[in-house]
Order: sequence, then C-alpha cells, then structure tokens
Amino acid sequence: MTNDNTTHFGFKEVPKQEKVALVRGVFDSVASQYDVMNDLMSLGIHRIWKRVAVQLANVREGDQVLDLAGGTGDLTTLFEKRVGKTGRVVLADINAAMLRTGRDRLINRGLAGNIEYAQVNAECLPFADNSFDCVCIGFGLRNVTDKDAALRSMYRVLKPGGRVIVLEFSHPTDPITEKVYDFYSFKLLPKIGAIVAKDEDSYRYLAESIRMHPKQDELKGMMEAAGLERCEYFNMTQGIVAVHRGYKF
Repeated sequence: MTNDNTTHFGFKEVPKQEKVALVRGVFDSVASQYDVMNDLMSLGIHRIWKRVAVQLANVREGDQVLDLAGGTGDLTTLFEKRVGKTGRVVLADINAAMLRTGRDRLINRGLAGNIEYAQVNAECLPFADNSFDCVCIGFGLRNVTDKDAALRSMYRVLKPGGRVIVLEFSHPTDPITEKVYDFYSFKLLPKIGAIVAKDEDSYRYLAESIRMHPKQDELKGMMEAAGLERCEYFNMTQGIVAVHRGYKF
C-alpha cells in the first residue's frame, strides 16, 4: 500500500524520489537489446499494436506530434511518414541511453528533417501550451511515477481538437488468457531476458510494472480527470494491450 511519499516500482514500494533513477537503471541496462527483446517477447506482434495506435491517432500531413517515451523510435518512424515534410515529430524520452539509441537508429535509416529529439520528464513537459496535434505515449506510462501529473501535462501541451494516445500493456479480459499471460510474464520472460539481454531482474520488473498498471476503465477515468474528453479504449490480443484515446476540446 503506497502513501503520499512512496510509489510502486514493480511489486516493491519505494520512495517517489527514487523511482526515476530506478527506472533509468532498467532502461540503461536493456537499451542495446530493446528491439530484439520486443520481437522475442511479443513474437513480433508489437509492430501490429503500434500500427493500430498510429491509425487511431488520425495524424495528418503537417501535424505536430509528440512521441513520449519514444525509445528506439518505432512510433516516430510511423508518424514521420504521416506528418510529411511540413509536419514535425518530437521523439522524447526521459532516458538518455534509449534516446541515443532511437536517434542513431532513425538517422541510420535516413530519417531527418522533420524529427526532433528531447530528453524530458512526462510529468512536467517543457513545451508551450497548445503545441501538439497529437501526444502519444507507447509502453511508457506504466513507468511514470505520477501518472496523473503526466496526463495533465500531456493535456496542457495538446492543441484544442488534438488527441492523446496511450498504448500500453494492460489486463487480459478473460481468465484463461490471464493465467497463460501470468505464467509467461513471471516464469519465461525473465529467463529470456537473462539469456538475450543478460538482465533477468530488469525483465522481472517490466512484468511486475505491467501488473501494477491501472486497468482499462481506471486509466480511462484518469484521462477524464486530466481534462480529456470522449475518452475510449480499444483492447488488443484479449486485453494484453490496450490503446486509450482522449481529446482536448
């Protein structure tokens, strides 16, 4: 049970001021193998989840997009094609190692000109009010210490008529999927992390962080409390992943 001074780090309760450094340590450790592990963990399905999230974002040519917790740049790559030369995508992450990996990866692909990079904390975004047509956070909100503050910050930098997209691991909608998913997450995933990324503890944390993340309806309510309207969510793969969408009017 957390209090005002503590928060969850996986299943552990830690002081709030320590969580950012703990999460940074996890992603410093896994950055170099992050893409390989994503493919192994999801059997490549994460690429479909990301494409669905981008479709739901309804981004058009000329739009300004903030890709929060953008990591190695998968979502930025998809958004870049949609905003075109007259638009802009800001790839942002709190973790410097992940941001460097994403920047190098996109530059090596020849993607430049309409992409910018920023190391930011989602809880206090350093952008002006009404700056972006879309703010997307993919597989990152569960690692944020104060999720409510982050959602309020996303709302603030969003233009009227803009939308927030939250793509995140969520909670299975049927008991059979839940049991299989629990076995995979807590028994197999850490072992895969130990073999491929040489880091069992970080992948155990990632599994725990998913279980501690708010359920679909709870997150929808948090988005509404932050000021977003017409909030809805779309379950994928029996609720293992969900895309939440809300608008600023």
